[in-house]
Amino acid sequence: MLHKRTMLNWDDIRIFLAVAQEGSVRAAAAKLHVNHSTVSRRITAFEEQLNVRLFERLQNGYLLTTAGEELLESAHGMADKADSIDRHILGRDNSMTGSLCVTLPSVLGTGLLIGSFAEFCELYPGIDLKIILSYDLADLNKREADVAIRVTNNPPESLVGRRILTLGKAPYVSKELWRRICDEDDPTAPSWLGWKFTGADDDYIQQSLFPKAPIRHTMDDPDAMLAAVKAGMGIAALGCMAGDRDPELMRLPESKVVPIYDLWVLTHRDLRQTLRVKTFMDFIVKALLKHRDLLEGRSPRAS
Repeated sequence: MLHKRTMLNWDDIRIFLAVAQEGSVRAAAAKLHVNHSTVSRRITAFEEQLNVRLFERLQNGYLLTTAGEELLESAHGMADKADSIDRHILGRDNSMTGSLCVTLPSVLGTGLLIGSFAEFCELYPGIDLKIILSYDLADLNKREADVAIRVTNNPPESLVGRRILTLGKAPYVSKELWRRICDEDDPTAPSWLGWKFTGADDDYIQQSLFPKAPIRHTMDDPDAMLAAVKAGMGIAALGCMAGDRDPELMRLPESKVVPIYDLWVLTHRDLRQTLRVKTFMDFIVKALLKHRDLLEGRSPRAS
C-alpha cells in the first residue's frame, strides 16, 4: 500500500499515467515525446521513492501491480485537475501567439483544408499550428487538442461550437472497373466492398444498379476503403468529399447521395474565449463553407 504522506511530483505522475495507459515504455515515450530510456529511468526512480513496485515488467509490456492500480485512481484525479488548470489559463489568453492544436479526419486535412491552414499561418505568423490527422476522437478535456473538426451527430456536451453542414455519401467505382463491368465481350461481375457492419439491406445497395451483387473484402478505415475502390477491388459508398475529388473514380450511375454525419467545429467550453481559438474557428468555418457543395455531395465529377 502507498504511504499517505508521500509527496507526489506531477512529472512522475504524468509519466506513470502514460505507461499505465499505453502498456509499454516505448509507447509511453512516443506519447510524451521523450526518449524511452528516460521513461524507464523515471519509473524506476518513482518506484524507489514510493518504496513499492508499480509495474510488473513482462515480455510483452508493463502490467500494473495492485499498488499501481491503487495509485492510478489518484493519478487520474491529479491529471483532471491539471488539465482543468491548463484550460483555465489558456481560456484567459488574449494573445495571437503560441501553439494551437487542431484535430480532424485525414480526408479533410490532407487535401481539402491544407491550403486554408497555410493561409491561416500566413495571416497569423505568431501562431504555431499543430495538426493531428486522425479518425479517433481526441479528448479535448485532456487538452489532446484545442479545436476539433469532427464528423458526428452527437458531439460531447462538454464541447461548444457550430454544426457546419451534413456530409453526403454515394456509391463510387473506379473508372477502370466500370469499363470492365460494362465490357460486352467479357464483363466483370460487380461486387461491393463492406464497411464495418454494412449489410445487403443497406439502402444505397438496394437502390443501386446491383442490389444482388455480393459484399466482399470488409474495411474498417476510410482511407483503406478509398484506396481499395481506386484499385478496383469493388464498389463502395464513400464520402462525396473524397469520391468526387478523385479523378480515377466516378459515382455509380443512377445512384443517389445519402446524408450521413454532421460536420462540427468544436472546442472545450473553457477555451471558447481564447482569442486564437475563436479566430481559428471563425476562419475554418468560412473555409469549410466554401466547399459546401462538395461536402454535401452536389459536385459530382463528370464520368
